[in-house]
Amino acid sequence: MNTDTLIREIFQHTKIFACVGASMNPARPSYYVSEFLQSHGYRVIPINPGTAGKQWLGETVYASLSDIPKSITIDALDVFRRSDAVPEIVRDAHAALPDLKYVWTQLGVISDEAAQLAAQYDFKMVQDRCPKIEIPRLIS
Repeated sequence: MNTDTLIREIFQHTKIFACVGASMNPARPSYYVSEFLQSHGYRVIPINPGTAGKQWLGETVYASLSDIPKSITIDALDVFRRSDAVPEIVRDAHAALPDLKYVWTQLGVISDEAAQLAAQYDFKMVQDRCPKIEIPRLIS
């Protein structure tokens, strides 16, 4: 499956993203990309241990993926962390999110190890892309 086909699939089959590395600072990419996703009808669950328990874009911030209530079905991760942090995030996602289908890493975030883990766990993965660029390019 080519990347554009996978990206279209993600947008068609995802209702809820978890944003790993969510920032409450409106100047940060995780903030405005999540806001953009919300404006396109997606729910975005923020993950950030430094701001856990606070409200962010109308949602409660969780410290980790395992803290997300089981009543919230996460379809996709949008990862705003350094490349070297992504393998552990994929491992955590596998342990905590039984319905997860997709892992997405932002521009400049690439990890071969994370991609291998994602394949092992049957997650489809897009790396080094941004939904704020891809939705207008492929969907709108």
